[in-house]
Amino acid sequence: MSGNQSLVASERVENCIMFLRGQKVILSFHLAEMYGVEPRVLVQSVKRNRERFPKDFMFQLTNEEWGVLRSQIVILKPGSGQGPKYLPYAFTEQGVAMLSSVLNSPRAIQVNIEIIRAFVRLRGMLASHADLARKVDALEKKYDKQFAVVFEAIRQLMKPPVPGQKRPLGFLASKPNSESD
Repeated sequence: MSGNQSLVASERVENCIMFLRGQKVILSFHLAEMYGVEPRVLVQSVKRNRERFPKDFMFQLTNEEWGVLRSQIVILKPGSGQGPKYLPYAFTEQGVAMLSSVLNSPRAIQVNIEIIRAFVRLRGMLASHADLARKVDALEKKYDKQFAVVFEAIRQLMKPPVPGQKRPLGFLASKPNSESD
Protein backbone atom coordinates (compact mmCIF):
# COMPACT_ATOMS: atom_id res chain seq x y z
CA MET A 1 0.00 0.00 0.00
CA SER A 2 1.42 3.39 -0.98
CA GLY A 3 1.79 6.27 1.45
CA ASN A 4 -0.96 8.23 -0.29
CA GLN A 5 -3.55 5.46 -0.27
CA SER A 6 -5.62 4.43 2.70
CA LEU A 7 -8.05 1.60 3.28
CA VAL A 8 -10.48 4.12 4.76
CA ALA A 9 -11.03 7.67 3.53
CA SER A 10 -10.09 10.23 6.17
CA GLU A 11 -13.37 12.09 5.57
CA ARG A 12 -15.28 8.90 6.33
CA VAL A 13 -13.41 8.47 9.61
CA GLU A 14 -13.91 12.12 10.55
CA ASN A 15 -17.65 11.82 9.86
CA CYS A 16 -17.87 8.87 12.26
CA ILE A 17 -16.30 10.76 15.16
CA MET A 18 -18.98 12.13 17.47
CA PHE A 19 -19.22 13.65 20.93
CA LEU A 20 -20.81 11.50 23.62
CA ARG A 21 -20.52 12.03 27.35
CA GLY A 22 -18.11 14.86 26.69
CA GLN A 23 -15.68 12.71 24.72
CA LYS A 24 -14.82 12.20 21.07
CA VAL A 25 -15.81 8.63 20.18
CA ILE A 26 -16.48 6.24 17.30
CA LEU A 27 -19.24 3.66 17.60
CA SER A 28 -18.47 -0.05 17.43
CA PHE A 29 -20.51 -0.74 14.29
CA HIS A 30 -18.69 2.07 12.42
CA LEU A 31 -15.35 0.63 13.53
CA ALA A 32 -16.39 -2.89 12.52
CA GLU A 33 -17.35 -1.62 9.06
CA MET A 34 -13.99 0.13 8.67
CA TYR A 35 -12.08 -2.94 9.85
CA GLY A 36 -14.09 -5.18 7.52
CA VAL A 37 -15.46 -7.42 10.32
CA GLU A 38 -18.91 -8.13 11.72
CA PRO A 39 -19.82 -5.87 14.66
CA ARG A 40 -20.28 -8.94 16.88
CA VAL A 41 -16.73 -10.11 16.02
CA LEU A 42 -15.30 -6.76 17.11
CA VAL A 43 -17.29 -6.78 20.37
CA GLN A 44 -16.34 -10.42 21.08
CA SER A 45 -12.65 -9.57 20.61
CA VAL A 46 -13.00 -6.66 23.01
CA LYS A 47 -14.87 -8.75 25.59
CA ARG A 48 -12.14 -11.42 25.49
CA ASN A 49 -9.65 -8.67 26.35
CA ARG A 50 -11.83 -6.60 28.70
CA GLU A 51 -8.89 -5.63 30.94
CA ARG A 52 -7.44 -3.62 28.04
CA PHE A 53 -10.55 -1.41 27.84
CA PRO A 54 -11.23 0.59 30.99
CA LYS A 55 -14.23 2.94 31.10
CA ASP A 56 -12.25 5.89 29.73
CA PHE A 57 -11.33 3.81 26.64
CA MET A 58 -14.77 2.36 25.88
CA PHE A 59 -18.35 2.40 27.17
CA GLN A 60 -21.67 0.95 26.10
CA LEU A 61 -24.41 3.37 25.11
CA THR A 62 -27.56 3.59 27.20
CA ASN A 63 -31.00 3.03 25.66
CA GLU A 64 -31.60 6.78 25.89
CA GLU A 65 -28.32 7.69 24.14
CA TRP A 66 -28.96 5.13 21.42
CA GLY A 67 -32.50 6.42 20.92
CA VAL A 68 -31.27 10.00 20.54
CA LEU A 69 -28.58 8.96 18.05
CA ARG A 70 -31.02 6.92 15.99
CA SER A 71 -33.45 9.83 15.84
CA GLN A 72 -30.77 12.42 14.95
CA ILE A 73 -29.10 10.54 12.14
CA VAL A 74 -30.34 7.78 9.92
CA ILE A 75 -28.18 4.92 11.10
CA LEU A 76 -30.36 1.95 10.36
CA LYS A 77 -33.09 0.94 7.98
CA PRO A 78 -36.51 0.59 9.58
CA GLY A 79 -37.84 -2.86 10.27
CA SER A 80 -36.91 -5.79 12.43
CA GLY A 81 -33.54 -7.40 12.05
CA GLN A 82 -32.03 -4.26 10.51
CA GLY A 83 -30.27 -2.98 13.60
CA PRO A 84 -27.87 -4.32 16.19
CA LYS A 85 -29.28 -6.75 18.74
CA TYR A 86 -27.29 -5.07 21.49
CA LEU A 87 -26.51 -1.48 22.34
CA PRO A 88 -23.37 -0.34 20.54
CA TYR A 89 -20.12 0.53 22.27
CA ALA A 90 -18.36 3.87 21.96
CA PHE A 91 -14.56 3.87 21.70
CA THR A 92 -12.46 6.89 22.64
CA GLU A 93 -9.18 7.66 20.89
CA GLN A 94 -7.34 5.55 23.46
CA GLY A 95 -9.81 2.71 22.97
CA VAL A 96 -9.27 2.79 19.22
CA ALA A 97 -5.51 2.68 19.79
CA MET A 98 -5.97 -0.33 22.09
CA LEU A 99 -8.02 -2.09 19.39
CA SER A 100 -4.85 -2.41 17.35
CA SER A 101 -3.52 -4.84 19.95
CA VAL A 102 -6.75 -6.87 19.90
CA LEU A 103 -7.45 -6.85 16.16
CA ASN A 104 -4.02 -7.62 14.81
CA SER A 105 -4.66 -7.96 11.08
CA PRO A 106 -2.80 -5.84 8.54
CA ARG A 107 -6.09 -4.11 7.65
CA ALA A 108 -6.84 -3.33 11.32
CA ILE A 109 -3.40 -1.79 11.76
CA GLN A 110 -3.79 0.45 8.67
CA VAL A 111 -7.32 1.46 9.64
CA ASN A 112 -6.16 2.28 13.18
CA ILE A 113 -3.43 4.51 11.81
CA GLU A 114 -5.98 6.47 9.77
CA ILE A 115 -8.38 6.73 12.72
CA ILE A 116 -5.67 8.01 15.06
CA ARG A 117 -4.66 10.56 12.40
CA ALA A 118 -8.29 11.72 12.19
CA PHE A 119 -8.44 12.19 15.97
CA VAL A 120 -5.19 14.18 15.83
CA ARG A 121 -6.54 16.39 13.01
CA LEU A 122 -9.73 16.97 14.99
CA ARG A 123 -7.73 17.91 18.08
CA GLY A 124 -5.69 20.31 15.94
CA MET A 125 -8.81 21.94 14.52
CA LEU A 126 -10.28 22.36 18.00
CA ALA A 127 -7.02 23.90 19.21
CA SER A 128 -6.92 26.32 16.27
CA HIS A 129 -10.53 27.34 17.00
CA ALA A 130 -9.58 27.97 20.62
CA ASP A 131 -6.60 30.02 19.44
CA LEU A 132 -8.86 31.99 17.09
CA ALA A 133 -11.30 32.64 19.95
CA ARG A 134 -8.43 33.98 22.09
CA LYS A 135 -7.35 36.30 19.26
CA VAL A 136 -10.90 37.62 18.84
CA ASP A 137 -11.10 38.28 22.60
CA ALA A 138 -7.81 40.19 22.43
CA LEU A 139 -9.06 42.27 19.51
CA GLU A 140 -12.26 43.10 21.39
CA LYS A 141 -10.24 44.30 24.36
CA LYS A 142 -7.97 46.30 22.08
CA TYR A 143 -10.86 47.99 20.33
CA ASP A 144 -12.61 48.67 23.64
CA LYS A 145 -9.53 50.67 24.67
CA GLN A 146 -9.47 52.57 21.37
CA PHE A 147 -13.13 53.45 21.61
CA ALA A 148 -12.70 54.60 25.21
CA VAL A 149 -11.62 58.01 23.82
CA VAL A 150 -14.85 58.26 21.82
CA PHE A 151 -16.94 57.31 24.83
CA GLU A 152 -15.14 59.89 26.97
CA ALA A 153 -15.81 62.61 24.37
CA ILE A 154 -19.49 61.65 24.36
CA ARG A 155 -19.58 61.84 28.16
CA GLN A 156 -18.04 65.32 28.03
CA LEU A 157 -20.69 66.45 25.58
CA MET A 158 -23.43 65.03 27.79
CA LYS A 159 -22.27 66.97 30.88
CA PRO A 160 -24.63 69.76 31.91
CA PRO A 161 -23.18 73.25 31.40
CA VAL A 162 -21.47 74.94 34.33
CA PRO A 163 -23.78 77.67 35.74
CA GLY A 164 -22.71 81.22 34.89
CA GLN A 165 -20.52 80.12 32.03
CA LYS A 166 -21.94 80.82 28.61
CA ARG A 167 -20.80 79.18 25.50
CA PRO A 168 -20.79 81.23 22.38
CA LEU A 169 -23.43 80.26 19.86
CA GLY A 170 -22.82 79.92 16.17
CA PHE A 171 -19.57 80.42 14.35
CA LEU A 172 -17.08 83.14 14.91
CA ALA A 173 -15.68 84.30 11.66
CA SER A 174 -14.09 87.53 10.60
CA LYS A 175 -16.13 89.61 8.18
CA PRO A 176 -14.54 90.11 4.82
CA ASN A 177 -13.60 93.66 3.98
CA SER A 178 -16.30 94.54 1.45
CA GLU A 179 -14.74 97.90 0.49
CA SER A 180 -11.68 96.26 -1.01
CA ASP A 181 -13.71 94.56 -3.73
